Amino acid sequence: MRFASSCLDYLMFFGMLAACFGFGSAIMRRLFIATPLILVLSACLLLLWHGPIAQLSNYHAFADQRTLFGVPHALDVFSNLGFALLGLWGLWQTRDQAHHPRLAHGLAGYRLMWFALLLTGIGSAFYHLAPDNARLVWDRLPIALVCAGLLAAVRAETVLAARPARHAIGGREPSAKAACWLLAGLALASVAWWYVTEQRGQGDLRPYLLLQGAPLLLIPLWQAIYRAPAADRIAFAAAMLCYVLAKLCELQDQQILATFGLLSGHTLKHLLATLAVGIITARLIGRSREPLRHYPHLTRTPGGYVLLVGWSRY
Repeated sequence: MRFASSCLDYLMFFGMLAACFGFGSAIMRRLFIATPLILVLSACLLLLWHGPIAQLSNYHAFADQRTLFGVPHALDVFSNLGFALLGLWGLWQTRDQAHHPRLAHGLAGYRLMWFALLLTGIGSAFYHLAPDNARLVWDRLPIALVCAGLLAAVRAETVLAARPARHAIGGREPSAKAACWLLAGLALASVAWWYVTEQRGQGDLRPYLLLQGAPLLLIPLWQAIYRAPAADRIAFAAAMLCYVLAKLCELQDQQILATFGLLSGHTLKHLLATLAVGIITARLIGRSREPLRHYPHLTRTPGGYVLLVGWSRY
């Protein structure tokens, strides 16, 4: 009896220990999932505490003032062509991929990104022909929309795609599209806020900077939390590295031109940013070329691709 009682005591102890660890593990998992929201709220509070962030007084004084074929600031203008071409390429290559299992969740956001890239090529070239604040609006608006589209797309592919799915691919489309429209509205508002405050004599770039920084912060976290495919994580990481390098080149505009002579830091920024979105676009188009035998959890119906019961990954 004493032996049986001791065994029972040990079983109860280990049961309580397992329950505690399980409970703690559940809490940690919830905290991990909430990390992106916590970081965004923290960034917002930090920016509120910091106060307005003004545009640099010499922002429009770009290093490369050379004229080519009668075009002023020629390399800063022509280096925007890549954005427009990538936007057209992405839109064309995915024109009939609305129900593809690896694109359907985020396609609304990616299409916004590619359309905004096309507008970036036009708007940024227009700005660099004669840089001033009035023209800068048409440069920053599409850039903000690129960030919004990218955020909406990756969120749909991770956060939304991880929810239980027992219906056709595209069933979450209303939620994904709603988030896309919301982020697009916030993107436009961030640029409008800067321009209105600039006109009043104290420009404030905080919302615009927050939107530009959000993809660098949120995309790796979302992809890690919801276990995005390794190929996607590598592609997005490489793209973000290129974008960080692009921003560093922008800050060293004069120094890079003085050192190398051919390209200024701002022109190099355009080229590196083009490479960044090119890596993402190539990866997305590559997804659409993957044979469907790689997705044994899918079955095709007249209404699209259906996830079999029990599967929640895209």
